[in-house]
Amino acid sequence: MEQEKNSKIDNDSNGATGTKANLDEKSSRSSLTSDERKTSSNYGSFLKHISSRALRWGIETHGITPTTTEERIDTRMWQMFTVWFSAILNLTGMSTGALGPIFFSLNFRESIIVLVIADVICCLVPSYFVVFGPKLGTRSMVQSRYSFGYYGAMLPAALNVFSQIGWLVINSIVGGQVLAAVSTDGHLNDTAGIVIIVVISLVLSFCGYKALHWYETYIWVPSVVLFIALLGVGGKQLMTQIPILNASTPAASAAMLITYGTTAGASDLTWSSYSADYGIYHQEKAKTWIIFAWAYAGIFTSAFIGHIIGAAFAAAAPAIPAWSTALNADGGNDFGSFLVAILEPVGGFGKFLVVLGALTVTAPCAITMYSFGVSLMSISPIFVRVPRYIYSLICTAIVIPIAIVGATHFFTAFEDVLNLIGYWATSYSSIVLCEHFIFRRNDFYNYSNYFGTYTPITESWNDPSKLPLGIAAVLSFLISFAVIVPSMNQPWYVGPIANAGTGDIGLITGFFGAGLCYLVLRSVELRVERRFRGGGMGRKGEGGLEGVKDGI
Repeated sequence: MEQEKNSKIDNDSNGATGTKANLDEKSSRSSLTSDERKTSSNYGSFLKHISSRALRWGIETHGITPTTTEERIDTRMWQMFTVWFSAILNLTGMSTGALGPIFFSLNFRESIIVLVIADVICCLVPSYFVVFGPKLGTRSMVQSRYSFGYYGAMLPAALNVFSQIGWLVINSIVGGQVLAAVSTDGHLNDTAGIVIIVVISLVLSFCGYKALHWYETYIWVPSVVLFIALLGVGGKQLMTQIPILNASTPAASAAMLITYGTTAGASDLTWSSYSADYGIYHQEKAKTWIIFAWAYAGIFTSAFIGHIIGAAFAAAAPAIPAWSTALNADGGNDFGSFLVAILEPVGGFGKFLVVLGALTVTAPCAITMYSFGVSLMSISPIFVRVPRYIYSLICTAIVIPIAIVGATHFFTAFEDVLNLIGYWATSYSSIVLCEHFIFRRNDFYNYSNYFGTYTPITESWNDPSKLPLGIAAVLSFLISFAVIVPSMNQPWYVGPIANAGTGDIGLITGFFGAGLCYLVLRSVELRVERRFRGGGMGRKGEGGLEGVKDGI
């Protein structure tokens, strides 16, 4: 069933109805002068008019209010596979895999060993975060309020906004460069290609949830065709050259292996901060393991395939003059020319496939742009007053100029963005997982039953008194950087731990550092909350922190 009730959801995204506005908003309205109240009323009427028209056009107006159980009726859990398979199986995934041979000087054998370990482990985290969408009906940054608290959750929401800009820049550069590489007459350059990718993504994200799921259901097909064609055309050379290069290339240092592994892992972990956004209308009653299995199949399969193919072609490039020349074009920052060179033997058909491949980059761009809006709305009630789809326009205006500038230093910028996003995402993920598995006992009921009082998530999400204080989460998050920074290995900074020969282990130290700190500080925070609020988390009659595992 298509999301029939998509038009019946709360219009919290435009603030026109004022439903579920928080106490701060109410008090601020009460203090307005008569002229200010009139202006505010006119603004609200204007936005309400816009949203009414948007609904008639089929555009989603829902913002960040959690969906109710009655609204979560979509039984197509396989969409948890297609949305992520399409978003990750594209040329950006190939670029990530190519970092091993290009940036870290690994041969293919070393790259594949690292990628197996990194992808198998790191894809587990965003796959489980997908579960929160159907089970709780919350956007990812709203769900983080149940560990970071109402005010503390503004921190990861703000970081998520900046991270999504970074991802959009990287993806649009990849797509733009590939489109430009196909244009041999020079009429379409990187700038025009970037604009095309971003504008298509804008249209999709503007329409919203329903349109995105429809698009992601089919857009994986061109990616699969392109990857098969790449292997078909270049497979013989890969089979010939890779064994020779594996034997002749000096073994990479442990530091390089680890750093490449954490870089690849960062590309997987970064989906955690918005993976729940695309299941908020799907059936709550679905088993947790079924949701997780669909999500993991989509995320791992697409990430691993893209990474391996990218690593294989990049590893073989030095032995094939045409590939090597294209890969090193423009200072080694034009990935599009590399793809065109691989498919050169099939002429025009190869260029057609490359164009299709470039357009599939809109799959991750569109969902990232969509989540940019709902993440920004989670930062402050002020941002809630603007319709979600307006933020897609704002995002477009930000991304295009940054991507045009960043295109001249692609691989360096790519590696930097991946790791910087990964550093905070790993600490954030660790805290949210600790809250769920340790303190809420892997029981989704406990998100509604906080300290002995049952309050539906549709009411508690925006009420600071029904949420954790968040001090433990914020402190744990910040403290984790005390071990992340010394463990960093970046072109612009190498920490003392990394410099000792470990490579970049910031993701690893950050994950365990944040988790251990949170276990201690959250236990203290709960005692403080219990003293002032009474009761505990758990089902009625069980008391304390005990809960029952649900939907396993």
